Amino acid sequence: MKTEILKLLRESTEYVSGQELCEKFGVSRTAVWKAVNQLKKEGYDIEAVSNRGYRLSEGTRDILGKSELESRMKTKWSGRQVYFYEQTDSTNLQAKRLAEGGAAHGTLIVADMQTDGRGRRGRGWESPAGTNIYFTIVLRPQFSPDRASMLTLVMALSVASAIRESCGIEAGIKWPNDIVVNGRKIVGILTEMSAEPDYIHYVVTGVGINTGRREFPEELREKATSLEEESGNRIIRAELVQKCMECFEENYDTFDSDGDLSRLLDRYEELLVNRGRMVRVLDPQCEFEGTAAGINAGGELLVRMEDGSTREVYAGEVSVRGIYGYV
Repeated sequence: MKTEILKLLRESTEYVSGQELCEKFGVSRTAVWKAVNQLKKEGYDIEAVSNRGYRLSEGTRDILGKSELESRMKTKWSGRQVYFYEQTDSTNLQAKRLAEGGAAHGTLIVADMQTDGRGRRGRGWESPAGTNIYFTIVLRPQFSPDRASMLTLVMALSVASAIRESCGIEAGIKWPNDIVVNGRKIVGILTEMSAEPDYIHYVVTGVGINTGRREFPEELREKATSLEEESGNRIIRAELVQKCMECFEENYDTFDSDGDLSRLLDRYEELLVNRGRMVRVLDPQCEFEGTAAGINAGGELLVRMEDGSTREVYAGEVSVRGIYGYV
């Protein structure tokens, strides 16, 4: 009921009477009063006026919690079931535990802090409290395992689009899945899968977004930035998570229907910062350099070689670096 009250107050521009809330939820005025007081303790500024009711004062407070996230969701399946943790080891690890226990397609795991955040190739992901976004979505695709790697690109497109729409920041994509602003990383994405050769049990896709202003470790200062640093504005984390879920649901459904990235290709390439730039492909068997020409419908990076030929680079096998700078 607390979440539903919060949603009603958020959607109303006028006071909502206590009687209206009692009738809607079939509870007593005391139960409504207790729910409102709980919301106040969580940080919400709710006005209570005799004979008028309750009204939510929308400010710029950044409240991240289960009720806040659930009250914002307008999707059909993406993020409709929310698990929120003040602290966890890793949202991906938590998502895998829940998936093993039967968590449904679209289940969203969000944390305020991670103690064991991870990026690609086992790298750590610094995850302090109260400043960033850490979330993972559980997916149960019906398609074959060989298509799962493309989900990372689907999420990258979704998060970059959400940042552009919500924050007004021109975020771009460094293939396959880093989001960058002004040549510095702002988002990391990690997709993991449990599967048999011909069947996917589940996929978890985790996202870490540098949101608040903070001091990065010395080795990252020239490579990383945050949304607040770039925009100069306060970021409401739950609002951005909501937008990420909306963009992802739309893009996932398109991808799932097509079987590849064909209808998402143009939008992805519009945001691809590697495109037209020299890259070095760190293939364990043979490093090489060329010009990034875009991606194909399977999500592979197309690298144009000096002799005019084109090589297709699979994301799971290699790393790609810009010859001049991070991207």
